[in-house]
Amino acid sequence: MLRRLHHEQPESFAFTPANLEWAKAQLTKYPEGREASAVIPFLWRAQEQEGWLTKPAIEYVADMLGMAHIRALEVATFYFMFQLQPVGSVAHFQICGTLSCMIMGAEDLIAVAKEKIAPAPHMLSDDGRFSWEEVECLGACANAPMAQVGKDYYEDLTTENFSDLIDRLAAGEVPVPGPQNGRYAAEPLSGLTSLTEYESGRTQYNASVALATELGDTIKRIDGSEVAVTTPWLAGGRKVHVSARKTPVKPKEGEGTTRPAQAPTKAKPLVTSEVLRSTEAKKPRTMDAPRDGGADDLKQIKGVGPKLEAMLHKLGFFHFDQIAKWTETEVAWVDENLEGFKGRVSRDGWVDQARRLSAGQETEFSKKVKKGDVY
Repeated sequence: MLRRLHHEQPESFAFTPANLEWAKAQLTKYPEGREASAVIPFLWRAQEQEGWLTKPAIEYVADMLGMAHIRALEVATFYFMFQLQPVGSVAHFQICGTLSCMIMGAEDLIAVAKEKIAPAPHMLSDDGRFSWEEVECLGACANAPMAQVGKDYYEDLTTENFSDLIDRLAAGEVPVPGPQNGRYAAEPLSGLTSLTEYESGRTQYNASVALATELGDTIKRIDGSEVAVTTPWLAGGRKVHVSARKTPVKPKEGEGTTRPAQAPTKAKPLVTSEVLRSTEAKKPRTMDAPRDGGADDLKQIKGVGPKLEAMLHKLGFFHFDQIAKWTETEVAWVDENLEGFKGRVSRDGWVDQARRLSAGQETEFSKKVKKGDVY
């Protein structure tokens, strides 16, 4: 399929302050000089912000990462996850049309989309709120036919419940994603045939649906508020500075847009990075040796193995109650000084675990350690 940029484009694009902070955080995942590796998440974030991927957004991302515009355009036009034209403001339905879904009635779903949304793929509904397209396999074959809306799957669809799904979204509702026929996940339609002892312990939704419903709005576009969740090591690690994008000077009326020939130069990113010690990091109180009763088994903390336990001992940490008292600034110091394991304290929530263990309580992980189920 030939993928072209839409014929109508906005004049400019810029990340919102929240998304710019997110971008700065994401760049800490990549070595200096390899910022272009972030092109896919940056393009995706731009699409989430605007609803579709515009030419100014593609060029903005390329400039941030020091890439030639054509390189970012190559990525945007290659991956079908990027929408190069406006999509419905409420929902864009990606209906799987590959073998399993086709056999189970995907063509009937497409007929519903043509009738209720628009007669052709990528065409907006009359009110601009909905659009649809047929896509290749989305990997939910056991729950065919299905469609993806935003980041979530709506599975086990029929013409009736798919039509109802569109109507409910149009009415401002957000139907719970996942199977639409009462099935929990991808088990046999007639019910479990194995592992039946686990059926009584199920949560209300399977893990994927539960995570989606926690948002309160499963079709909500991401907005930058999750930066602290996805990059916890920033409490005391690498800092990234993003310069403001320079606005290109437009030629005066009557002047051409050609420029004098010059030697090609490598594009310089608008992003520079350096590894700095956080000025807010503070070393916790340490001990020269464990107390008379001996060191606690720090391996009962999820994320601490024999190597990390030895490293903690070397730094002067032997007991749960030491770790339980770490403040944010002290966590930042430890995260920065765990060579080869930076960010592990924040990522695995050591402080919360240590508080429970120091109070004589157990965690699910510590129970497994005591049983010898963790090696």
